[in-house]
Amino acid sequence: MSKVKTAVLVSGGGTNLQALLDAEAKGMLPHVQFCAVISSRPDAYALVRGENAGIPVFVAERKGKSQEAFEQEILSYLKKQSIQMIILAGFMSILSEDFVKRYPRRILNVHPALLPSFGGKGYYGLHVHEAALARGVKVTGATVHYVNEIADGGEIILQKAVDVLPGDTPEILQRRVMEQAEWIILPQATEIAAIEILSVGKVKSEK
Repeated sequence: MSKVKTAVLVSGGGTNLQALLDAEAKGMLPHVQFCAVISSRPDAYALVRGENAGIPVFVAERKGKSQEAFEQEILSYLKKQSIQMIILAGFMSILSEDFVKRYPRRILNVHPALLPSFGGKGYYGLHVHEAALARGVKVTGATVHYVNEIADGGEIILQKAVDVLPGDTPEILQRRVMEQAEWIILPQATEIAAIEILSVGKVKSEK
């Protein structure tokens, strides 16, 4: 069976990476092959998760570099590993339009809200959940979408709603959204995108 060579870009603990690895272990990602874990921080625990799973890991440190130099480092490694699809899983750097255009419909991001609500510049990590609680919404959730040149503006692949409960703090809500939405829809969307990439490739080869 054909598999799509996939890189996961991370900056922190890697819980979404772990959800992908767990899904792969259960046979839920038959068309996906994880070939790289790339971190923007050398101390990210996600690197340990990658190593434990036997996946090549790479650090492209964001600090002290221009955006262009930072992205060039990542692009060089992606090319070296023949990567076809990229998953942004808690990756804390926004990629430039030039980078994104190189991988049309091949970069996925998981966002901890029901886009277009609480998306765009400044909405990341706990800030998203703080904003949702401040607004008083009764339902939030997570979205997996294709990445384009607009922050959190690409086509939505999957969404899943999660109830906001009385007494929620941003930390409690963040955990519930991860457990009840992000960790479920990220593997599902990854498989959907991989099948699309393979089908496009098949069409091209048949022409």
